[in-house]
Amino acid sequence: MVRLDVIATRGGDGGETSLGDGSRVRKDALRVEAYGTVDEANAAIGILRLHLAGDGEADAMLARIQNDLFDLGADLCVPGQGEDRLRVADAQCARLEQELSAMNAEIPPLRSFVLPGGSAGAAHAHLARTVVRRAERLVVALAGEEPVNPAVVRYLNRLSDHLFVLSRRLNGNGANDVTWTPGATR
Repeated sequence: MVRLDVIATRGGDGGETSLGDGSRVRKDALRVEAYGTVDEANAAIGILRLHLAGDGEADAMLARIQNDLFDLGADLCVPGQGEDRLRVADAQCARLEQELSAMNAEIPPLRSFVLPGGSAGAAHAHLARTVVRRAERLVVALAGEEPVNPAVVRYLNRLSDHLFVLSRRLNGNGANDVTWTPGATR
């Protein structure tokens, strides 16, 4: 159980923070950047949820994803890959794949790249997708320097695809997508 009695501890005033294992690192450490960007993605998804126009199914998917992202942040804040801490599981990635496939089955294939826009929900899904992609790049960079749970990278990769397909679903299953016209502004 989590209990936070004191929020302003002053422990980070010198530019350091504590990881989940108690070790102290600089706030600009790659690991902190990675889980901080996951937190940013979670906030972007929270805003997306405000623009779903009563779509209970999408809201339920995103609620699960927000909880997953807290699991993912907890995974990243503890260095190593030991099983003694909360870790992202392959089952979470599989659930994303199933949801993504189900949504995509209802949407016609693309004939052009999609620009972020259409409905407010779709635009926010695209914004969340780009933040997730940045988190993924940071986690890949971190994994190049020290061990990271491979399911974290898989989850973020699937999540960005999930958010892309969700954006199309929120645009009337692609009917209201804003598509790229190459060279249109020359």
